[in-house]
Amino acid sequence: MTDYTPIDCRQYSEYELAILHRRRLRVTWHEADGQTHIDALTPVDLLTRRQEEFLIVENSTGQRLELRLDYIVKTEAL
Repeated sequence: MTDYTPIDCRQYSEYELAILHRRRLRVTWHEADGQTHIDALTPVDLLTRRQEEFLIVENSTGQRLELRLDYIVKTEAL
């Protein structure tokens, strides 16, 4: 069982559009340990694994990260 909390469908659609248009986002998110991050990222894909949803992003160095959607606090288009 997971503690994942599904996000609003409108927000999910916004991620899909950002991926489609390769629109960079300033993303604020936290990790399971509570550490908070803010970074400018390029969304690449969405992924569902073990009933949890993730936004796959690339940072400025090309490193890919998987951000669990319910850990994302805020996104802003750049």
